Order: sequence, then C-alpha cells, then structure tokens
Amino acid sequence: MEKFVDVIQSNSPVLVDFFAEWCGPCKIMKPILEDLKKQIGDSARIIKIDVDQYEELAAKYQIQSVPTLMIFKDGAPKWRQSGVMQASDLKEIIEKYK
Repeated sequence: MEKFVDVIQSNSPVLVDFFAEWCGPCKIMKPILEDLKKQIGDSARIIKIDVDQYEELAAKYQIQSVPTLMIFKDGAPKWRQSGVMQASDLKEIIEKYK
C-alpha cells in the first residue's frame, strides 16, 4: 500500500474508511463502499485503514469509533463522520470536494 501521507496529498478527494475486522457496522460498509466506487469511478479514491493494524494513524486522527469516514484533499481533512452511511449520501459529500 502506498504511504498514507502520499495518498491523502491528492488534489482529488480521498475517502478514508477507518474500520476494524471485528466491527459489525464496518462489514455493512464494505458493499456500500464497493457500490460507491462504481458510481464515482476515478473522480475520488477510497482507501480502507484497519485501526488495529495502523494504531498510530487511528490515534493521530483521534478515531474513537469505527467505522469513521474521513475525506482528505491536498493532505488536509475536509470532512468526517462515524457510523454507516449510504453510497448516495457519500457521493453527494465527495462531489462537494472535487
């Protein structure tokens, strides 16, 4: 996987899904994010960060609950929300940061 810092430097939106394997709502998000990727194509990236594997990143962004979704652009966090969200809602939010 590319370095996280390099990925979020993109001038296109990057949706980051902070998740955990043991998390029920995170499992619900997986097909939603797959559907979202089909809808948005290459206009934004979607990456998944396992908070148990990347504890330092989870701590840096103060991830207290999973799933937590964040949008980065040009290296800066632009939006954040915890919990399950629908693909249509996420697509609308991503559109704002294109």
